[in-house]
Amino acid sequence: MDEEYDVIVLGTGLKECILSGLLSVDGLKVLHMDRNDYYGGESTSLNLIQLWKRFRGNDQPPAHLGSSRDYNVDMIPKFMMANGTLVRVLIHTDVTKYLYFKAVDGSFVYNKGKVHKVPATDMEALKSPLMGIFEKRRARKFFIYVQDYNENDPKTHEGMDLTRVTTKELIAKYGLDDNTMDFIGHALALHRDDQFLNEPALDTVKRMKLYAESLARFQGGSPYIYPLYGLGELPQAFARLSAVYGGTYMLNKPECKVEFDDEGKVVGVTSEGETAKCKKVVCDPLYLPNKVRKVGRVARAIAIMSHPIPNTNDSQSVQVILPQKQLGRKSDMYLFCCSYSHNVAPKGKFIAFVSTEAETDNPETELRPGIDLLGPVDEIFFDIYDRNEPVNEPALDNCFISTSYDATTHFESTVMDVLNMYTLITGKVRFCILVLTLLLLQVISLDPNIFSWTRSGYFWFDSSYVV
Repeated sequence: MDEEYDVIVLGTGLKECILSGLLSVDGLKVLHMDRNDYYGGESTSLNLIQLWKRFRGNDQPPAHLGSSRDYNVDMIPKFMMANGTLVRVLIHTDVTKYLYFKAVDGSFVYNKGKVHKVPATDMEALKSPLMGIFEKRRARKFFIYVQDYNENDPKTHEGMDLTRVTTKELIAKYGLDDNTMDFIGHALALHRDDQFLNEPALDTVKRMKLYAESLARFQGGSPYIYPLYGLGELPQAFARLSAVYGGTYMLNKPECKVEFDDEGKVVGVTSEGETAKCKKVVCDPLYLPNKVRKVGRVARAIAIMSHPIPNTNDSQSVQVILPQKQLGRKSDMYLFCCSYSHNVAPKGKFIAFVSTEAETDNPETELRPGIDLLGPVDEIFFDIYDRNEPVNEPALDNCFISTSYDATTHFESTVMDVLNMYTLITGKVRFCILVLTLLLLQVISLDPNIFSWTRSGYFWFDSSYVV
């Protein structure tokens, strides 16, 4: 430990492991430490015994639930957009050689007390029970506009500058009602609240296009993919990447005290009486609690079930979004369900999560609308945790702190936090440089060979297609 490093990373959550991998690939000397004796931090996956210890205080789960080792219960469950930012990061870093993925069966939205499949194209809009016949025609015209929209081709703009026109104004131009606006904004564009309505429409259009492109990737029931054995594999995959490029890992390191000089700049990290020197520290909020502030809380329920979520076409894996207006809330609620089809539970068992931004001190009551959609459950656990964000100035102290995970069940906000941190740490705009981004988008969108199905229904990424 008495060496000097370019960067010391504290915590092995997904964000920290991605950054560790990226920085190691860049040739920086990286030391990665964690207080825990396992990878994943707050985003780890637990087997059944570990789950019982965490929420019930003992290590004796009921025998009827099956073998403990057959469970991989993610503490921060999130699906990936098949054409999204995280997939681009996975391909670019070659992490995909360590992982197998499988498509998610369904994407649904809660509307007027019922669960409906999310329409993502003009043809699906015509078939959707979410809208009446005249609204369907208007929605179809809007979907065609979004599908044809090209930011660099004014002919597709229909005279509108989407950097100035708000989303509300754009949707109003097509005469769509509030109900349609609701599921478009929350279930397609994946906005977390209604602030998007008064913001430039370009972001919403891009989000809708990403949803449609991801859905078209496999011609399946949803735009999402998910790794076999759960998300706990992702931090470990990036850790392996970092190790391949010279990164050093140390688990079960108590305390991990960050040391500063007289000017307040980080100089190293001390653990067990030894200090490793460094120029910069990357960490999650738990390692520097005096440099973060609480901005909210996430309430969640974790359920073990013996059936899929009702009214989702018997989907073995599915996301259901409950928009805020449908519940009379300030933020959306999310349902996430996965099963033995992704090797996260024994055959016949399903793991479901209900999560939302907490607005009360009673998560059980607050999550009830989502829990009621699950049907009978074998076991259920409730949890609530703080959501923090950094308040320090990295340019002054060289500490780069990630934000806490939000309540969403998709990865787009998580990866944007990682890429913003990467830019702050290195000064580089990786994945945001126009040429590289356009290249990646073009290759991923147009070349189906990047994603290859195996006979078993899983798929892998061929990163040789990315220059």
